[in-house]
Amino acid sequence: MTNPILRSLSPLALLLASCGSSISAQGADPSTAGIAITDVATFDEPWAMTFLPGTNQALITEKKGKLKLWTEGTDKTVEISGTPTVDYGGQGGFGDVVAAPDFAQSGMVYLSWAEGGQNNTRGAVVARARLVMGDAPRLAPRLEDLSIIWRQFPKVTGRGHYSHRIAFSPDGKYLFITSGDRQKFTPAQDLNANLGKVIRLLPDGTPAPGNPFAGKGGVSAQIWSYGHRNLLGLAFSPDGRLWDIEHGPAGGDEINHVEPAKNYGWPLVSDGDHYDGKPIPRNKTRPDLAQPAISWNPVIAPGNMIFYTGSAFPQWQGQALIAGLGSGGIVRVKIDGEKATELERIDLGNRIREIEQAPDGTLYVLEDGEGAKLRHLVPQG
Repeated sequence: MTNPILRSLSPLALLLASCGSSISAQGADPSTAGIAITDVATFDEPWAMTFLPGTNQALITEKKGKLKLWTEGTDKTVEISGTPTVDYGGQGGFGDVVAAPDFAQSGMVYLSWAEGGQNNTRGAVVARARLVMGDAPRLAPRLEDLSIIWRQFPKVTGRGHYSHRIAFSPDGKYLFITSGDRQKFTPAQDLNANLGKVIRLLPDGTPAPGNPFAGKGGVSAQIWSYGHRNLLGLAFSPDGRLWDIEHGPAGGDEINHVEPAKNYGWPLVSDGDHYDGKPIPRNKTRPDLAQPAISWNPVIAPGNMIFYTGSAFPQWQGQALIAGLGSGGIVRVKIDGEKATELERIDLGNRIREIEQAPDGTLYVLEDGEGAKLRHLVPQG
């Protein structure tokens, strides 16, 4: 049966409201924040970026299905062959890309995308493949032995809230995946579905030993935490804690310290309301559920999140840097143990999908949408 809340909303309203279409003007000017910016390349609907370990090259996904290799200091990219067919539309398409912890030896990368199913259904998948750099210009870079290792279950209708962010634990032993609620609300509380969850696997895609619901078997054995909505950032802080950042409904974006077996409340509670104005009980009304470290209202509509560990901006060491779609820039957050405090917003004048740290500690941001700029942020002066 269709959720009655979903029946009252158009698909377009659901997609736009959940991804924060407006730009906030609350941020500081980049020069005031001590930042100089250079635009270095252009992409069409980029979604994710990762630097390949030990190189000055980065992989960048574009939602329609292209994977591109970009080299610092240039404005040119090389398209990588062997990529999968993606189900493009709404929030769906090519998603995240990360290098395996042993990339220097294995050449393996991990990728996520939206996959079509039967009867107009879809779900996110995660795969791994070997990146073969080739011998340009004779042989272009390519993916070999692409193999899907995880799928959202069940596949459902709609094109929103895939999440499908990927992060490895600092020791490289565990693969974490964010799995959105797919705008279906109640599966986030159902331990027999892996929607609305943070997932913990071994690098080969099998459930990690010691997961809190392993005894239930099936997809329950994959689950690390539950009660999540649309998680677009997942990262480990320097002290080894796992954090996510996720979109609320109409209000209530939140950053969470993610711990095993904990219930983060969606859709039982939120610090936002439904898009039709129907109220949702606030987080504080359920102290038995995990509470957000910060909730934002108005929303920032996050794109992704990293923890800064470089030396180019020493004053930001250990802080969370959040790409803002709705806020149109960077949100800096101080993390102190399990507590989080917003410090600053830096206005970049456009929706920011992705922020990444370069090998030299400078930063790159990817704008959202068609003709999106890759922008290089360095200390001013």
